[in-house]
Amino acid sequence: MAVDWTQLPPELVESISNNLTTYADYLRFRVVCRSWRSSVPSTPNNLPPQLPWLMLPKSRHRRPHSAAFFNLSSNKVYLINLPEALSHGKRCCGSSHGWLVILDETPSLLLLNPLTRSKFHLPPISTFPNVLRFSYSEIGREYALRSPSGESYTQNLRQIRDSFVKKVVLSSSPKESNGFVALAILHETGDLAFCKSGDQTWTFIEGASSYSEDVIHYNSSFYAVNKYGVVAVCDVGGSTSPSVSIIIETPTQVGADMQYLVSSKDDLVLVSRYLEIDYDNSEELYRTVGFNVFRLDWSDEDEPKWDKVNDLGDQMLFIGKNSSLSLSASDFPGCVGNCIYFTDDYSELNYESVFGEFDSGIFCLSDGTIERKWNSHCTDYWPTPIWVSPNPF
Repeated sequence: MAVDWTQLPPELVESISNNLTTYADYLRFRVVCRSWRSSVPSTPNNLPPQLPWLMLPKSRHRRPHSAAFFNLSSNKVYLINLPEALSHGKRCCGSSHGWLVILDETPSLLLLNPLTRSKFHLPPISTFPNVLRFSYSEIGREYALRSPSGESYTQNLRQIRDSFVKKVVLSSSPKESNGFVALAILHETGDLAFCKSGDQTWTFIEGASSYSEDVIHYNSSFYAVNKYGVVAVCDVGGSTSPSVSIIIETPTQVGADMQYLVSSKDDLVLVSRYLEIDYDNSEELYRTVGFNVFRLDWSDEDEPKWDKVNDLGDQMLFIGKNSSLSLSASDFPGCVGNCIYFTDDYSELNYESVFGEFDSGIFCLSDGTIERKWNSHCTDYWPTPIWVSPNPF
């Protein structure tokens, strides 16, 4: 006799749903029938970390507001209508906990979840401490700013959109009940600024302006790094003024063109990226030629140090404009461990000449080879690709 699967007890349906590991499978599970859909919540409660999608640049061959996301496991591109991120004049300056950070030619700073299209507004750019004045009536010089030396200067709307904020990192999803903190790296000055849930303005972190290569939220604090691997811990969670402490003052052999911090299996990892100018092209193009990986050794708490890592095992590191992350390859079909999956996040170096040839690919730590990837999916050169972790929260 045939079994009527629609009559499964609700508690059994919920138990089955709790064992699903991908958001896509969860959505498929809910649409099987009305009784299953009513037995489980619209968003899953306990999904493990998801494999990030690669958000691709705009394309002249797609609908104007269709965002394309490349799935590494299925090797397919999925389209999502996302005018909030792709309409004219938008720029993405971060991806953290599944939320994109969107700028345009207004003071607005928007957090956008591409899956749910939920939005959250951060304090506007005009509230950063080094912004002296903002006025739409001052055409071509709408922003008046203060330089680190104390001098004032002006920039227009497009300049601020393109070069004021380098990257924004979140401590958690804005939907978390305990609140969240956003930390911004300013591009030209190297200042670090933060805001908490409910704040109306941004606050500078005094003493952290030279640690502007990358930032990650790790062990309840923000860790920031400079080009030479010097690390500063920024504690902004308390009710008092933020504090900064230096945990590595004189690292050796970790200088690089770009640095990234990653939390990998509870360890703090430094990824050093090396670039060269490719003179074989008609235009000079910067290309990634290698990486080094270091793990923070805490065996001497008074003097922690970077130890070089030659094998990541099953781990994959995802770096770029996103908040860097580490995942186990064995959890995701089609993925390879002991590799760094990297995207182009310094487009200002290549902006006039890249024309779709992004510096993106997979670096294999075991043999030092680089496989250039994903350019065939890109028909435009702006904005550059960025990793986005699917998150229904």
